Amino acid sequence: QVQFVESGGGLVQPGGSLTLSCAASGLTLSGSAVGWFRQAPGKQREGVACMTSRAGTTVYADSVKGRFTISRDPFNKTLYLQINSLKPEDPAVYYCASALPGTYSPLDSSYFSSWGQGTQVTVSS
Repeated sequence: QVQFVESGGGLVQPGGSLTLSCAASGLTLSGSAVGWFRQAPGKQREGVACMTSRAGTTVYADSVKGRFTISRDPFNKTLYLQINSLKPEDPAVYYCASALPGTYSPLDSSYFSSWGQGTQVTVSS
């Protein structure tokens, strides 16, 4: 059974940085496409960054390009999301997930599953 546990969220000043982590069990990250998604109150869940399985090719939402970086550890058990230059539109609950078997539609949450509980990112005023 695939499970993800996200951590690292918190309260950050505008322009600040933080790193989110996602511990994976039941799969090897290099064997599955994975991604980070976020959901703000009253909004739909949106994809922010995805990574393919073996090659590790990355895809980013336009709103986060140049500020967010998705990566995985050498043991392929932890997925990271480095967030820099935090903007007022970034606060949300951030989730990681893996692509449904045999599919890969980057940033489209309907093609991902095994959602974790999420980690909250908040920007201080």
